[in-house]
Parts: sequence; C-alpha cells; structure tokens
Amino acid sequence: PRRCLSRAIDCGMTLRSVEQGITTIYREESRRVLATLIRLLQGNFDLAEEAMQDAFVAALAQWQRDGIPDNPRAWLISTGRFKAIDRIRKSNRQDHHLQEFAYTLEAESPTELLVDDDTIEDDRLRLIFTCCHPALAVEARIGLTLREVCGIPTEAIAAAFLVPVPTLAQRIVRAKNKIRDAAIPYEVPEPEELTARLETVLAVIYLVFNEGYSASSGAALIRRDLTAEAIRLGRLLYDLLPHTEVIGLLSLMLLHDARRAGRTNVSGDLIPLEEQDRTLWNREQIREGCDLVEQALRTGAHGVYSLQAAIAAVHAEAPTAADTDWAEITGLYDVLLHINPSPVVELNRAAALAMRDGPEAGLQAIDNIMKLKDLKRYYLLHAARADLFRRLGQPQDAIRCYQQALDLTQQEPERRFLQQRLSKLLHK
Repeated sequence: PRRCLSRAIDCGMTLRSVEQGITTIYREESRRVLATLIRLLQGNFDLAEEAMQDAFVAALAQWQRDGIPDNPRAWLISTGRFKAIDRIRKSNRQDHHLQEFAYTLEAESPTELLVDDDTIEDDRLRLIFTCCHPALAVEARIGLTLREVCGIPTEAIAAAFLVPVPTLAQRIVRAKNKIRDAAIPYEVPEPEELTARLETVLAVIYLVFNEGYSASSGAALIRRDLTAEAIRLGRLLYDLLPHTEVIGLLSLMLLHDARRAGRTNVSGDLIPLEEQDRTLWNREQIREGCDLVEQALRTGAHGVYSLQAAIAAVHAEAPTAADTDWAEITGLYDVLLHINPSPVVELNRAAALAMRDGPEAGLQAIDNIMKLKDLKRYYLLHAARADLFRRLGQPQDAIRCYQQALDLTQQEPERRFLQQRLSKLLHK
C-alpha cells in the first residue's frame, strides 16, 4: 500500500509539473507557434488559432504520458499543422478547394525544416506587419495586434479601450476578412516599402502605450498591462529589426514608464512632473532608455520617436525639477517641429518655452497656436493656459481656462487634479 501511495503521489506531482510546464510554454511560446501556423496555413488566422489550441490540448494528454519533448515549440507547430488538416477534412468534406488545400499542406516540406529560430522570429515579424497593415482601420490594427501578437483576450482589450466586446470582436473579424479578401501578403515589406510600413507599426505600438500611460478616460490614470505589452512589442521589434525609430520608440516608452511610480499618490491622484519624488523613478530603466537614445542619435537619422526620447532623457537625467535643462528641451522641440509640424508638438514646445523664458512667453506661443490651429477641444491646451495664467497672478483667466479643461476631460485623475487647482483659486 505504501508503494502504491508513493506512486500515486509521484504521478500527481508529475501531472502537476507537466501542467505547469505547459502553462509556461503557452505563455512563452504560443504567439510564436501561432505566427508560424498562420504562415503554414496560408494566412488563415482562425484556422491557425483553432489548430494551436488543438495542439495544446493534445500536448496536455500526450506529454503527461511521454514527458515534455526536447523541442516543444516544434512539436506544437507540427501537431497544429496536422490538427488543421484534420479540421479541414472533417468539417468541409464537400468543399473540393479546401480538400485540395489539405492535400497541399500534407505534401509540404517536413516541419522540422520550418521551425528553426530564425524562421520563427521572421514569422513573428510577419505577424506584426500583417496586423498593422495600412489597409486596415487604425482601431482594427490595435485590436488585431493586441489579440494576435500579444495574446490578450478580446474582453480585456475591449475593457481597456472602453469599447463593447461585440464591437471589438466585429472589428477583429472585419480585419481578418480584409486580410483574406484583399490578399494582404503575410510578409515583411521589401526594403523600399519598409520605412512607410514601419511607421504604421510604430504608430500602433505607441497608441497602445499611450492608452496605458495616460488612459483616455476612466478611474485609473495608468494601465500597466497596456504599457507592459507595448514595451514587450517594442523589445520584440528591436530584436528583430533594430531600425533607428524602433530604437527611439523603445527608449521613449522605457523612459516614460520609468516615472510610473512617481506619477500618482496612494489615492491614485495625479502628481505633476515638477512635484514628483524622483527617488521613486526606475533608474535601471532610465539607464537603459538613455543608452538607447544615444544609440539612436548616433545613427544621424533623427526621427519623431528618437527626438521625443531625447527630450524624455533630459527630464529623466535631471536630479531635480529645478535642474532641468529647458534650453536643450526647447531646442529639441524646434528640431522635432521641423520634421513633424504638429499643433500638439507646438503646444509642448510652448510649455518648455514658458519654463525657459517665463510664463508670458509661453502664453504668447499658445495664443499664436490658437489663432492658427483648431485645438479648442484639446483639454491640455486649456489646462496649460490655466497654469500659465495662475503663474502670472491672473486668477479669473486661470479659473475660466480650468473650467474649460474640466469640461473636456474624461479621465478621473486628471479631473481631480484640475478641480483641486480650480478650488484653490476659487477659495483664495
């Protein structure tokens, strides 16, 4: 009886260890497996997802008996491929086209030739570029990237972007249909097309990061799950394609994220940059971010993300708010405006100008922006004007601008911050 009990305990421990191993492999390898299956199944996202899930179910049964193989990723890809063939044959016996597709899959090269590390990483890069294809709507690119590249459940993505689950699911379905119907190739663009396509990929990653760094609405300022996923995507893209702007975006995200612990208090209230406790900033991330900035700038091909990262690095390296080199920041904004003329960049430059030359100079710059650009619905413009009026000792103008900013923001911590500033002026 004791030996039987011992074997049962050993069997139970083995079962648990296999289940834990499969969970770890799913977390670390599922997106790689999916990317390769999508290629092997000629861009059929849905079939690839079903095949991957079938492969993991099969692994749970077989690996408990035989143990985890030496190359679980290759095993999963091979099994997923055959599971896809089975699905085609069982569910579409009368569809001759799909039957031919199944025969084609069976006749392809041995799978061990398809799962080396270089090919796997190429497949991941193909998946990113496909999900971020410019033919897809921006909202669809974001949803598809988070779902297929990051593996985030549809419900979680919908919650993060405050979209009903059915709406987001429809966007993802439409994106997959667009990829199929438009025959969007599952590939990394040719060198002559790469710069234009890369811009779309970087923009999607940055949109995901920004939504996590400063949520557009809701009770929380920061969504750590989204910032972490964006940084993970940035690292992946950097490993696969170390282009100057890829380096710049990764460094920008790391430097912004490094300040996360100092941006809010225990109640979740916003703390402005000049009042943050800089001892809470992540110095390891700052060092990595600054090293990447230097790497990007050494190429001489300064772009939007690398210049923004350089600005973030100046902030991050200042030991105190008073030590910030606002002259350098203003100069960097001048260069950024030259290559990316944008009202938002102009507004940020005006804020830096106010710190360098005083609030009057900043207010004049903002007023010039308002004459030429339509930013009346941008709450940060009104918040910036309010702050400058407050610093100039013009409380009535500041109150009016704070109220305008409050009417436009949907973010609760931002609203509380603006309300606190407004209350101080109203009760003086």
